[in-house]
Amino acid sequence: MKTETVPIESISPDPANARSHSERNLEAIRDSLRAFGQQKPIVVDARGIVIAGNGTLEAAKRLGWTEIAIVRTELDPGQATAFGIADNRTGELAEWNDEVLRSLLDTLDDEMLEVLAFDQNEIDALVASGVSDFKPSETKEVDPESFDLDHKCPKCGFEFDD
Repeated sequence: MKTETVPIESISPDPANARSHSERNLEAIRDSLRAFGQQKPIVVDARGIVIAGNGTLEAAKRLGWTEIAIVRTELDPGQATAFGIADNRTGELAEWNDEVLRSLLDTLDDEMLEVLAFDQNEIDALVASGVSDFKPSETKEVDPESFDLDHKCPKCGFEFDD
């Protein structure tokens, strides 16, 4: 497998891409590209059509990039289509190990937490669902007596309002 850096205008998004990218998704990809650079190449076919990485291509264009790293697949068109679908689907099937994720998030500073594509509600839910000593650095200590909590989770004991 040979990685190349090519002019961004020399490749095209897949017109038959079955995945759509919401603004939130594209913003998350842009934030990642801005923070870390491109850490994996886009996969393109012999014609320069993106097989895997359409969101990355769009985000890079929005950032004003003029070049992008690619890998040219040697798969035939049918195999390339199947690979593109499989690449997206396998990511969907993965699940977070919440305990490990909480632990990893706890090691990151505020600047890194901001580029992870988790909103504050998602982080709060993750914190509430598990390890009581996990506190992102922006979380403030709160007096539990100051809240009137109406419900208690039968599984973990977390109390919450409607």
